[in-house]
Parts: sequence; structure tokens; C-alpha cells
Amino acid sequence: MEEDKELEEIRQKKIEELMRRFSGGQGSTDKPVELTDSNFDDFIKRHRLVVVDFWAPWCAPCRIMAPIVDELAKECSGKILFGKLNVDENPKKAEEYNVMSIPTFLVFKNGVLVDRFIGAMPKKIFEQKLAKYVET
Repeated sequence: MEEDKELEEIRQKKIEELMRRFSGGQGSTDKPVELTDSNFDDFIKRHRLVVVDFWAPWCAPCRIMAPIVDELAKECSGKILFGKLNVDENPKKAEEYNVMSIPTFLVFKNGVLVDRFIGAMPKKIFEQKLAKYVET
């Protein structure tokens, strides 16, 4: 009987861990979540404030922004959830949102697109652009 209870607790912890991994920690993760065409809609709808980085591995400005996005994901954990969508592997969402240049950053609030930033920028500028969404 004690063994059954212990197994159930382990099982429950594993389920919670998988759910956090899939959903990006339910709003608090310190790393960008890898998105695909298939999990994108669910991800932006589940979380209050999401920034999605549309990128590609061959894109030099995307590589410049990658460490900035990683830093902001850590610094803004619990306030903003960051996702990354590789446009080469997931062209449907890039087309749906008319992403013509990369990197493009889309800001979603409660599942609704509220802003778009295109191109590489200094971290301070990126923070300033996002500040108005964190405060409201």
C-alpha cells in the first residue's frame, strides 16, 4: 500500500515535469521554449505574455540576438515567456504572421498579437520595447 502511494507520487511528479517542459513552465521558465508549427497556437494561448523569436540557423543577426533572448528569458522569468521558432523548419507560422525578415519578434498578450519588432537590436532597446507590456 505504501509502495502504491510512492509510485503514484513519482508518476505525478513525472507528469508535472512533462507538462512544464511542453508548456514552457506554465509562465515561468528561464530559457526560450522551442516552438513548432504544431505547438505554436497552444503555447501563445496558454500564457499571458509571450515573445516569439522567428529565426534561422544561417541568419547572422539571429545569432547576434540569440544570447540576448536567452538573457532576457532568464531576467524576465515569471513575467514574459520567450519562444523560438525556426522558420526553415516551421514555415507555416512564419507565413501566417507575414514574417518576411528575420529575426522578427512577435509579442502576444493573452494570445493576441500586440507588437512586432524586426531585426537585431541592442539588449537595452529590446528591454525598452518590452517594458510597456510587462507594466500593463
